[in-house]
Amino acid sequence: MATTAPGSPYVESSDLVANYPAVSEALAERVDLVGVLPFASAAARTTALPTPTDGQYSYLQDTNATEFYNGSAWTAVAGGKILQVVRATDSTARSTTSTAFVDASLSVTITPTKATSTLLVLHIANAYVAMASAGVRRGVYQITDSSNVALDGAQGQYVGLSLSYYGSNEFLSSLAVIGYAAPATTSPVTYKARFRVEASGVTTQLANNLNTGQLYAIEVSA
Repeated sequence: MATTAPGSPYVESSDLVANYPAVSEALAERVDLVGVLPFASAAARTTALPTPTDGQYSYLQDTNATEFYNGSAWTAVAGGKILQVVRATDSTARSTTSTAFVDASLSVTITPTKATSTLLVLHIANAYVAMASAGVRRGVYQITDSSNVALDGAQGQYVGLSLSYYGSNEFLSSLAVIGYAAPATTSPVTYKARFRVEASGVTTQLANNLNTGQLYAIEVSA
């Protein structure tokens, strides 16, 4: 059984001959309103729809963008979609005793498909912290760009505890660092994991030999 879009005119059997042309035109116009119309570009849309209707949707093929008319302007539909995922891995244990950030030998390069895209960069690993004496000591982990500039939300995640309280000098924990970037380019960009210890006398290790370390770069459309 055929159905029609909400608010669409329903063709009664008595109208099939006498009023079919007018009703068909009205139905087509209503479908245009509730459907998503494809256009080659915004300019092509303006030519085809010089006076769009409030709530009308369109799809632009040159930018892969879905927009709706809010009564005064075309606006991007809220929400985005994942355009690509790039993954790098490391299965070697990496350690440092440095109190300054050093590279963790794990990086990922992604080429954004759109200059307006945003990126989520995730570092997943097991983090191990050890020290020779009691005290509050931790390892610190971050994600940066190729110039060592930390990403928003990934400036430095701490893993550790008050070792004197627990009577132990070792600590192992899962690690998940998430950074946000808006590179505004369609050229390749590189992100990397870095780490350090909070104070001298402490060792931190990314135990990639126990569980493969992973770095993901996820491109999300605007």
